[in-house]
Amino acid sequence: MAISSLPDLRALKPEGGKRSSKREQIVNVFLRQEGHLSADDLVDLIRRDDHRISRATVYRTLQWMVDAGIARKVDFGEGRFRFEHSYRQPRHFHLICKTCHRSYEFLSSDIEALVEEVATARNFSPSQSVVQIYGTCEECKTGKQPATGDGHTDLVFARDALRIAIATERSGLEFYTRAAKIARDARGRKIFQDLAAEEKEHLATLEARYAELLQRDPQLESRPTFLFFKGAANGLFAEGAERLTKGVNDQQALLIGIRCERGSHRFFKKYGERFEDSEGKQVFLEFADEEREHLDLLVREYRALVARQGRTKRKRPASTARASAR
Repeated sequence: MAISSLPDLRALKPEGGKRSSKREQIVNVFLRQEGHLSADDLVDLIRRDDHRISRATVYRTLQWMVDAGIARKVDFGEGRFRFEHSYRQPRHFHLICKTCHRSYEFLSSDIEALVEEVATARNFSPSQSVVQIYGTCEECKTGKQPATGDGHTDLVFARDALRIAIATERSGLEFYTRAAKIARDARGRKIFQDLAAEEKEHLATLEARYAELLQRDPQLESRPTFLFFKGAANGLFAEGAERLTKGVNDQQALLIGIRCERGSHRFFKKYGERFEDSEGKQVFLEFADEEREHLDLLVREYRALVARQGRTKRKRPASTARASAR
């Protein structure tokens, strides 16, 4: 994935590090590259620009970048380390083919949640997590030619982000359609109907955006998935829609909607803020803002419903008392 802006090296400088024009040059070259570079790969690239920079300087700068959080060291079982961007990059994992040594990146919120759950249970403060799955890739198993351009690109990232947003929107549409059917309070029913209509409109917009993305790259649909969020935000609404079938009242339906929207907002905001500037990041943050608006609307309606029901309960004893006085 392309880096849209380079870091301020002074802000990222590890303790005891010194500013160096050679170091800045090496960092800038490194951040402009895609994929996973060995130290020797970077030496070759640097020497194309400036043959005076020594191999030792490149090695020291690579370690400096690891310490500064700019680079991440990975081991693909080749007998040497490779380095990838970690500055403004989401934490991700790798599938590694033991035959051809090619690697495939992916990001899974389910794996991240498990890592966080285990660390929290042990009162452990993780600084880095590495998940590497070794095996045999499809090309090596079948003899097929490797696909070209199937890496972690901006378009693949945007495609996966839109897929997740579309799945969540469909799930939300099902939830609000079902909630509108069971609501007894007229005002609450109108809120659910309006949200269902809004979800339907947003879904059409997202699907059109997805179709436009595919036109930019006819092979995009078949490229490997990078973002795996199977049990993420759309699952919240699916669970919520199922709970609506259990005989809930209007207050409970609103509370279920609040829980779904809050979880969805947190999910899209959390991951959107981790991504570098890209179309995929924009999709996530736009969706987070939309879910926040829905959350605020449901909270206001829940409070209004509770207040209306409270006034109704207070009026009944008062009416009874007046009738007795007569």
